[in-house]
Amino acid sequence: MARPPITITCECGETKRVAYGQRWKCDTCGRSWNTEQIPPEEYEGLMRRMRRHKIEVLVVAAAVIAILVPLIVFVSGRFIALVPVAMALWLFFVLPFWRRRFRRTAHEAPRWELHPE
Repeated sequence: MARPPITITCECGETKRVAYGQRWKCDTCGRSWNTEQIPPEEYEGLMRRMRRHKIEVLVVAAAVIAILVPLIVFVSGRFIALVPVAMALWLFFVLPFWRRRFRRTAHEAPRWELHPE
């Protein structure tokens, strides 16, 4: 999973998205910002939580597929009628629930106060 960039807003108003561990020098005022001021354990904890949410949704999808495919192949082709039902449940119930949890985790992420060097 690619690490999301960190948005830095300079005191002069300039904004830049920078990868964790990189430095950025403001083009407007010349201040230098270092994202390594963010504690690595806090950043890694956030990345672990976001990764866990993505893995959870993949596990649920794999479980549904692991149940439906053998039913269709080995029991009866009539179970294929459950595919649209499963897709509708996924679209209208699982996905919105997962998105809310994902967004809540992102929203509750710590806000770090960087200081120019």
